[in-house]
Amino acid sequence: MNKEFIMAMEDLEKEKEVSKDLLIEAIESALVSAYKKNYGTSQNVRVNIDREEGDIDVFMRRDVVEEVVDPFIEVSLEEARAIDPEYELGDVIEYQVTPKDFGRIAAQTAKQVVVQRIREAERGMIYEDYINRQSEIVTGIIHRISNETVFINMGKTEGILPVNEQVRGEKYIVNSRLKVYIMDVKKTTKGPQVYLSRSHPGLVKRLFELEVPEIQDGLVEIKSIAREAGSRTKIAVFTEDENIDPVGACVGSRGIRVQAVVDELFNEKIDIINWSDDPEVMISSALSPAKVESVFLSEEERSATVVVPDYQLSLAIGREGQNVRLAAKLCGWKIDIKSHSQYYPSSLEAEEEEGSEELSEELE
Repeated sequence: MNKEFIMAMEDLEKEKEVSKDLLIEAIESALVSAYKKNYGTSQNVRVNIDREEGDIDVFMRRDVVEEVVDPFIEVSLEEARAIDPEYELGDVIEYQVTPKDFGRIAAQTAKQVVVQRIREAERGMIYEDYINRQSEIVTGIIHRISNETVFINMGKTEGILPVNEQVRGEKYIVNSRLKVYIMDVKKTTKGPQVYLSRSHPGLVKRLFELEVPEIQDGLVEIKSIAREAGSRTKIAVFTEDENIDPVGACVGSRGIRVQAVVDELFNEKIDIINWSDDPEVMISSALSPAKVESVFLSEEERSATVVVPDYQLSLAIGREGQNVRLAAKLCGWKIDIKSHSQYYPSSLEAEEEEGSEELSEELE
């Protein structure tokens, strides 16, 4: 190795952000192992690389002791003082033992260490990059599909879209572009692994942030999201600005903003409502498109009984209970739906009796 090698280390430090000193220290440590392996010795040795010129020297180290047990690592005080009268017990003597052909071994070892450290540095940078982008969305290209797991090329690394984070009904085609949510980033022996999602509610939130400038500017806030991926999502939005309609801002002129999100989610239905701190108002809105007659709250149990017109009962509950289930998630309340006739059976009986009396009078 020579001065050009040191200059190469300095270039790597700038390009790859790999510390030159740490890199040289790693090479020195590797060269100690290489020396012992190639020259079959158990001597206590130290390798030094000149930080300016790149010259390499190997030194054998021996401890100054009163009685020598292992001559490879120890030297008697008498022997040491023959070299220099200043030596005392406990001192360390170093002899230069650099082999003539050590340059070839050193160059090969240095190359392996540099390649390994660059790879580690790049993995570290990728990890730091994506751990800071957790909960964001990125656009990638579907690279391959293996055992239903989708691998997505995101430029610097390959992300993993597991089966349980995919959306039923979505088709993933190799080489097609896809927006995905960064759910988790983990360090592994193979490098950083970025786990992605298409079913996470955060994906919907980030898509609205991309499409709605008022959300980007902080004028409109998404307060809550409830999602059953691939089928339906409900979001509650809020603003403190009286001049802004938060629902209208999210829908956009002629529905263009919400439609862009729907298209990205392959036609998943999206309900947008106004957020309210009043549980009765919030629950009534959350059950949209159904119309609500009354809401009766149990604060202790954080549950609500909601009364809807008889003809609105199936709409309020939704197919397989989806509408009320999403509304409950959105509000954070347990919701029990009752039709008017279920909740007020006595009034229905009275109406029926009144109707019967009127009919009797007409017949008479």
